[in-house]
Amino acid sequence: MHGKSETPVEGMTEEEFDAFYAAAFPRLTGQLYTFTGDLGEAQDVVQEAFVRAWDRRQKLLADEAPEAWIRTVAMRLAVSRWRRAKRWLELVRHTPPPENTPGPDPDRTALVAALRQLPEHQRMAVVLHHLCDLSVEQVASETGAPVGTVKARLSRGRAALARQLAVDEAEEPAWREGGRVG
Repeated sequence: MHGKSETPVEGMTEEEFDAFYAAAFPRLTGQLYTFTGDLGEAQDVVQEAFVRAWDRRQKLLADEAPEAWIRTVAMRLAVSRWRRAKRWLELVRHTPPPENTPGPDPDRTALVAALRQLPEHQRMAVVLHHLCDLSVEQVASETGAPVGTVKARLSRGRAALARQLAVDEAEEPAWREGGRVG
């Protein structure tokens, strides 16, 4: 292992880098696996280190050992991921879950269901205009449609929503009246 000279990354052709990757990846993954205890994590950090090596291959000096550089970067990535995971776990442990998370109210659920029935272009126009408070001109700009087309989509979409929501109200009056739904 020590007698083998490591190929410098600087000036490597794509084929040379591929050969270096093929030779070094399994070895580095094995080393990082013993460090992390997680094969998938080891593969991820070594892969990320190789991506970084490729991006900066012209900056690495010819006398540097690229495999050592990649190993150092991979270990730093693993430590950084471990620290983030540790902080997340601490946050989760110290933040109790909410006592009661309310579900969506029936009106919102009915609106979403009715919107799903609209053709995509009408649904997008209605959502952008009425829920995101964009002007007709802004909706036209975001969707790439002429202003007249957006107005037509809004008109058709509102009419279809009105019909759909009126049908939903007629079918399910029990929850609106406070009655039981069996």
